[in-house]
Amino acid sequence: MGNINNQNNFIEMKNIMKDFSGIRALSNISFNVRKGEIHCLVGENGAGKSTLMKILSGAYSPDSGEIIIDGQIFKTLTPKLSQELGINIIYQENLLVPSMNIIENMFIGHEITNRFGFIKWKEMSRLVQDEMAFLGIHLNPYRKIEDLSVSEQQFVKILKALIQDPKLLIMDEPTSMFNVEDANRVLKFVQRITDKGISIIYISHFLKEIEQIADRITVMRDGSIINTITNHPKTFSFNQITKDMVGRPVELFYKKEVHEIGETILDIKDLQLEQHSPKISFSLKKGEILGIAGMVGAGRTEIVRAISGADRFYKGTIRYKGKNINVKKPKDTIKIGIAHITEDRQRYGLMLDQNIIENMTIVGMDKKINGFFINVKNHIPFVKPIVDDLNVKAASMYQHVRYLSGGNQQKVVLGKWLFMDIDVFIFDEPTRGIDVNSKTEFYKLMSTLTKEGKSIILISSDMPELISMSDRVLVVRKGNISKELMKEDISEESIIKSALEENDEWKNTN
Repeated sequence: MGNINNQNNFIEMKNIMKDFSGIRALSNISFNVRKGEIHCLVGENGAGKSTLMKILSGAYSPDSGEIIIDGQIFKTLTPKLSQELGINIIYQENLLVPSMNIIENMFIGHEITNRFGFIKWKEMSRLVQDEMAFLGIHLNPYRKIEDLSVSEQQFVKILKALIQDPKLLIMDEPTSMFNVEDANRVLKFVQRITDKGISIIYISHFLKEIEQIADRITVMRDGSIINTITNHPKTFSFNQITKDMVGRPVELFYKKEVHEIGETILDIKDLQLEQHSPKISFSLKKGEILGIAGMVGAGRTEIVRAISGADRFYKGTIRYKGKNINVKKPKDTIKIGIAHITEDRQRYGLMLDQNIIENMTIVGMDKKINGFFINVKNHIPFVKPIVDDLNVKAASMYQHVRYLSGGNQQKVVLGKWLFMDIDVFIFDEPTRGIDVNSKTEFYKLMSTLTKEGKSIILISSDMPELISMSDRVLVVRKGNISKELMKEDISEESIIKSALEENDEWKNTN
């Protein structure tokens, strides 16, 4: 654990508030980090952890509150000011330059030069090797990033942050993609770093890691801090932390109508994403909403991308309506009646500078509209009933979708597939970024689809959404299905525990 200076807080955040488009992301947050402390931050997806850290790193500005850093008071920070004050963040995303070597990546933008402006490669190499020796990392500093493994690249990200001589290091899910051996190495790095007096904010959903390294643990839920405890055998409780992470009032949960569920429509058997990945098996029934839960980096999106043809997979069988299907590209699944609606609807689901009609007809045009020449006016009779049914709010059907609200953009994406007459919908975070009223409308649309015999796979980090809408929930952990929860067993606590605990491999019983 860290070498704590209990006399001083290096960081103190007071009454921090942050809204995004009227939606409260952080509510009156007060949080501090002591000098030389390992302060772990936990909470389910969407709890507000990353938003709070982006305020601290200067990526976001708070709407109100103050930040005290080493005794100096700030209303807001910029990324440059944050770094100058000694704050450095290691993001989950890989921000290294693949074509550059380790030394070049470590010093990019702040190379050491002589008085004539020439780069002092020997000095930079020596500093890199000193940091490697300190942490016990054995890499050739002249190797290119693209030639390193995922874990080696993560080690380089840690080295890069340390070379800038930080006072506070923010580590966001640093071991999410690691095997046990490499994860343990990172935990040792963390403890060595605090021996230098550097403070660490460590964000992780692996509670066993947190128990090993934390001095204090803060639990966030729905943009608020629920509890902060000192890590001690008498105070650390796995059950208490998971309970603190859940516990929303029942009125937040949508009441879904009961409907009939039929025979299996989609059957996945022994799906392996890569050669050494676990084998995944599950089924989807007609009229069913199958929820997929898991923490960030668990592998939920990767599984459905393989099923829809967005990504290639190593091995496995996909049966649709009783027949084996050969899936290599998205068009293979679209053709037979499976639609994948991605999380990033603006980038992958819409043509933002085209109108509603063009967006809704782009996929199914060749099936429903005859003729070589295209006249948008001729499409209106096909599109208008869908627009009316979905209650898309727009000036006209000629309005460019860029200027629609988030909820109405999502309706247009759904309308595109309704026009195509799809039987299976894969929704990845379908209501992220839309308001409460739009969410309720979307839930009603999902219920209508299932009553019509359509089937839905729902990936969501919104726990009330997942619990309210799902007939079954599969919990994904480390790329594998760790638990299947039937309707009567689905709760926030059961999902969180299954996502965090080491469980026996879930075996398909379908």
